[in-house]
Amino acid sequence: MKAIVIFGGIRQIAVVAEKIVPLMAGIYLLVALIVVAMNIGQVPSMLWHIVGSAFGLVEVAGGVTGGVAAAMLNGVKRGLFSNEAGMGSAPNIAAAATPNPHHPSSQGFVQAFGVFIDTILICTCTALMILLSGVYVPGGELTGTQLTQSALADHIGGIGPVFVAVAIFFFAFTSIIGNYAYSEMAMSFLGLGNKAGLTTLRVLVLAMVIWGALQAVATVFNAADASMGLMATINLIAILALSGTVVALTRNYFAQREAGKVPQFHVGEHPEMAKGVDPEIWR
Repeated sequence: MKAIVIFGGIRQIAVVAEKIVPLMAGIYLLVALIVVAMNIGQVPSMLWHIVGSAFGLVEVAGGVTGGVAAAMLNGVKRGLFSNEAGMGSAPNIAAAATPNPHHPSSQGFVQAFGVFIDTILICTCTALMILLSGVYVPGGELTGTQLTQSALADHIGGIGPVFVAVAIFFFAFTSIIGNYAYSEMAMSFLGLGNKAGLTTLRVLVLAMVIWGALQAVATVFNAADASMGLMATINLIAILALSGTVVALTRNYFAQREAGKVPQFHVGEHPEMAKGVDPEIWR
């Protein structure tokens, strides 16, 4: 009985957190844009610094061996960790959503736009806040969340670190709940969604959360990179196998748009795509 109450309470907290997260993200972007506006004169040089470092141009100019490869490898890993593009996790959300308009490509565009918001907006704003603050020291002790907190403290004072801590809590909590939901759906799909299977999954998730909280940031990132690399490898094979279907769906979507119609997909009109598709969803 106590377990039911506890899990019920967690679900209620998750629902509340999911409503707060968009608000926190919006406030975070607003603060970042205010900081950028206050330092607009330095922004062009900071952007060049970001681009130069991302492609190893700074390292090459300094004669550092392997600068391009090392910089791009680290950029790809952190970018993948940030937006999960190409990993195959986003389709779990798309599979549970109702696209509007009712066409598979519309949901694909929504997921692609999510990558833009995450990487181009949030990550770029964060990088600019850190670089404009002057708290970043290459090879220094401050990394990750602590670095962002110090940068925001430099810009807006003591409220900055508190705001980042609260935002990170909600971002991390909803990420854990979301990824657990993906795992539970996968277990059910594989026929392991029974009590024993789900209990084992929950124990492993809790163990990983505790382990991650106790480990160094570098250790957690290395474990995450290995896991995401495996996911991406499997997903890229699926992407190549389905590339013909994606092209056909995208052409169908734009053809309807050009004809002045609201794109709608009816699987009965495309028997070549009907295999493995639920006819009740796309009828």
